[in-house]
Amino acid sequence: MGEGFQLLRIRGIPLRIHPSWFVILALATLAFQQQYSQELLGPGAPGAGLLTWLLALATALLLFVSVLLHELGHSMAALAQGVKVRSITLFLLGGVANIERESTTARGALIVAAAGPLVSLLLAAALLGSSHGAAHLSPPLGALVSQLGKLNLVLGLFNLLPGLPLDGGLILKALVWQWTGSQSRGVQVATASGRMLSWLALGLGTVLFLRSGSIGGLWLMVLGWFGLGAVRNQTQSQILIEALRSLKVRDGARRRFRVLESTNSLRQLSRLRLSDPEGLADWLLVCDGGRWRGVIDDAPLQSLPVQRWDQERIGDHLRPLADLPAIRDDAPLWQAVLQLETATPARLLVLSPAGLPCGTIERPELAEAVLAKLGVRLPASLLENARRQGTYPLGLSLAAVARTVAATANPAESQSKG
Repeated sequence: MGEGFQLLRIRGIPLRIHPSWFVILALATLAFQQQYSQELLGPGAPGAGLLTWLLALATALLLFVSVLLHELGHSMAALAQGVKVRSITLFLLGGVANIERESTTARGALIVAAAGPLVSLLLAAALLGSSHGAAHLSPPLGALVSQLGKLNLVLGLFNLLPGLPLDGGLILKALVWQWTGSQSRGVQVATASGRMLSWLALGLGTVLFLRSGSIGGLWLMVLGWFGLGAVRNQTQSQILIEALRSLKVRDGARRRFRVLESTNSLRQLSRLRLSDPEGLADWLLVCDGGRWRGVIDDAPLQSLPVQRWDQERIGDHLRPLADLPAIRDDAPLWQAVLQLETATPARLLVLSPAGLPCGTIERPELAEAVLAKLGVRLPASLLENARRQGTYPLGLSLAAVARTVAATANPAESQSKG
């Protein structure tokens, strides 16, 4: 799902509207108008048409304000724990807060997950408690307040169902995590519960729709299908988390550098560049009698006249190896993912335990190692295309997964080994 367009910011959090939101806004307005026409004014009442449409539109808009407050509950709880909230998006099935990473503790994850339903239930209590007084002031106002109270009650209780991707599934995951000490176990239990609920919604919705053509049945089918997709995404994310935790940098390292002697001339450097156009992006590391001296780029060729290339030695134009972003070959692979987010170009020099260059790692090779762990092999053309673009093949979102791993890693594992 795309994020849609930005409407405004709330405490620095972008509020986005997905185009599908307008579809559900129209459908909800139509449904509320029919309900108000039947229950509030009765057919043929003077002015019923305009009033019911206004009430219906107001109810639909305020319902999404309630959804926004629900997501803000999650967001404020996350911000209180120092977790960045990238955006809140309203779309066809409600709303979603795009949180940068999960909380580092089971208790923190529980607080973030429970904050949304708590907001909805408090809104429901306040609205239902004030509906009688509102009805005394104006029957249409009372109907509006009562309807919003019921909707918030349904929103809160529905989200407490114990299965991912619902808040109740996140609460279940946090509780299992707290009881067992294993975040992975929490994900497994909540995912299994979410899968069961999704199949139940899909099956029940299919039966209702086939028997009566019920819109409610169709809606249950949509929710079930969406739930299965979310469970599948959660399962894939957990698999990627385990792969990034278990693999080391050496598992994805390749050798995208060449070695030159410091006594070579700049003319030889130029010939190397001209004779190997496919290797233009390779780093050129320099040795002197078997000892690493540094790295050289094309800057001397660009700054010096061609007539001097034969006299000038490579060793006179070196940059230190420390200028290259580096990582140890025994570091966990997720650390490489995070370092590649800030490296320019997106490549790391891989160092042996002795601190000597032994390879390089880039996004395509890193992704190849992860997918190989999962039993998936990519064609060379796909990897080469990803290398040219500096991206992960297949659109893998490994950076987000690595941030989740980093958030829950123990201090020893989080220490930089570069």
